[in-house]
Amino acid sequence: MSMWTAVLAASALAFALKFLGYVVPTQWLEGRRTSRVTSALPIALLSALVAVQTLTGDGGALVVDARLAAVAVALVALALRAPFLLVVGLAAGTAALLRSQGWG
Repeated sequence: MSMWTAVLAASALAFALKFLGYVVPTQWLEGRRTSRVTSALPIALLSALVAVQTLTGDGGALVVDARLAAVAVALVALALRAPFLLVVGLAAGTAALLRSQGWG
């Protein structure tokens, strides 16, 4: 499969999914289970993205470096209800400090 074939197939699939969003009856989307799943789905997807970006290196290998420590510091700061800019600053500072010390 060429790259352009994959791009066109992905585009058609994205269009079909968006179109199905308009065609699906509303009573299918108003159930309790459906609303719980749709409210939790963005959290799960973002968590998976953060985990993949934090723990994978070149070629998909598992890597433990300054990124993992930065995410851990950010999680602690979030648990302590720190403001978002402080969380980002602490995580960036942690990663910068550890990288300057040669750890990743």
